[in-house]
Parts: sequence; C-alpha cells; structure tokens
Amino acid sequence: MTEGYIVTLGQNALYTALLISAPLLGISLIIGLVVGIFQATTQLQDQTLSFVPKIIAVLVTVVLLAPWMMRVMDSFTQNLYLSIQYLTR
Repeated sequence: MTEGYIVTLGQNALYTALLISAPLLGISLIIGLVVGIFQATTQLQDQTLSFVPKIIAVLVTVVLLAPWMMRVMDSFTQNLYLSIQYLTR
C-alpha cells in the first residue's frame, strides 16, 4: 500500500461524501435564502419559521434522492471492497 493509494482513497471518500451531501445542502441553502428574504420583507422574526421549512425540504429531498444516494454509496463500497487486496499488500 503506497502513499499515493491512500491519498486516492481519501479523495474518493471525500468526493463521495460531497456528492451525497451537496443536494441536501443546496436545498437547505435555497430554502434558507427564501425564508430569510420573506422574514426581511415582512419583518416577521420567528425562530421556528427558519427551521421548519428547511427540515421539511431536506426530508423531502432525502426521500426523493434516496435511491440515487444508495447507488453512489454502494458503488463506493464495492470499489473499496474490491481494493482490499491492494490495501493488505
């Protein structure tokens, strides 16, 4: 096992984590901006108004993208298991 292989493995792990979390973070960001603009225009400063829509939007996104997320994680895990022989050298 070389240092280059460890770096590549770490890069693949970070890329997979970023790929899976990006849609959730993006939806949360968009909903947060919309709610923030709504709160600024109406001067309604309720704390729960910013959290509840984000939680609902992220939950809906997880439900809709769960099959894709599982395929990405499954592909990464299969590649990791197939490379065990290189890790033990």
